[in-house]
Amino acid sequence: MSDNLTSIERVEIVLRGGIPDRVPVNLHNFMMNARASGLSFPDYFQNGEAMAEGHIKAWREFGHDVILLENGTVALAEACGCQVEYLDDSAPVHIAPAIKSLDDVGKLIKPDPYKTHPLRENLKATRTVANEIGQRVYVMGRADQGPFSLASMLIGIENFLFAVVDTASQNKLEQLLDFCLDVVYTYALAQGEQGARMTSIGESLSGPDVCSPRVYKKYEWGYAKRLIEQLKANNLPLAYHICGNATRIVHDMTETGAAVLELDYKCDLPTIKQATQGKTTILGVIDPSGVLALGTPEDVRGKVREELDVLAPGGGLILGPGCALPATTPVENIHTLVETVHHYGRYLPDGTLIS
Repeated sequence: MSDNLTSIERVEIVLRGGIPDRVPVNLHNFMMNARASGLSFPDYFQNGEAMAEGHIKAWREFGHDVILLENGTVALAEACGCQVEYLDDSAPVHIAPAIKSLDDVGKLIKPDPYKTHPLRENLKATRTVANEIGQRVYVMGRADQGPFSLASMLIGIENFLFAVVDTASQNKLEQLLDFCLDVVYTYALAQGEQGARMTSIGESLSGPDVCSPRVYKKYEWGYAKRLIEQLKANNLPLAYHICGNATRIVHDMTETGAAVLELDYKCDLPTIKQATQGKTTILGVIDPSGVLALGTPEDVRGKVREELDVLAPGGGLILGPGCALPATTPVENIHTLVETVHHYGRYLPDGTLIS
């Protein structure tokens, strides 16, 4: 079967609420690319040219519609002064905060994404991919973590979660979150300036697996909404990611106005479909580890068909892993994912799938 649309046309139709020729495919494959590069993980994740080459090579092999560029979850934290460790077999991790307490918020310095490591390398990767293949594939340059998650790294997760429930800390906590909002917004705009058609944030700490829906609504929701509105004013849509089972807050996530919700496999499929239909686009939600990394091609094929049946009708779906793919994910499973969507994810004009 031949496609009738380009990847960019296909994704943009979905984002507008229309029905494309088939469901677009996203791959969250930056760690797979690192492993395939032949470089050490620390060298790869600090080299914009290498990251770009890895994404371009993978796109040429798999032909997915959306490229999601990042080097992990701690780029902004490192740029703001946190200590991070570059691991030998995975993405870099946060190991120490930038400040000891909320009393030190005034000491934080906003990073210039064009000059500060590793943001400048991530921007180089986005720019290179956009320049070389950005007219053929939909490029999403991730703006790393959102204000809530970034704030937790800057003062340490325990200190942050304590401040969330300490009424005496509210003013200083809001000062920290305001600082983080400005940092994320500036980096997101820079991603757009490199040629990214969309940006993205992760806010997994705010989800129901860690925080209550009340905490989410009080401390996360408003900042996400403000960020989305600021980016919309600059014609840059945002994809909003929360790991784990976000089913209980998916209505609130939808009401932020995010163009895309990046949702995890733990979510209840009928509920998230009902909550988002006609309002936003779901990106996901295949299990990256249990199915794509550890399953057989038959497991992948079955799960893709199952999720297409629930999430694809009426549009509003970009199908792919619900979170980052492990570095060791078998290549044949990715080919199976893409081929199954191409075969079973095709639409009739009324939004039903071709049986």
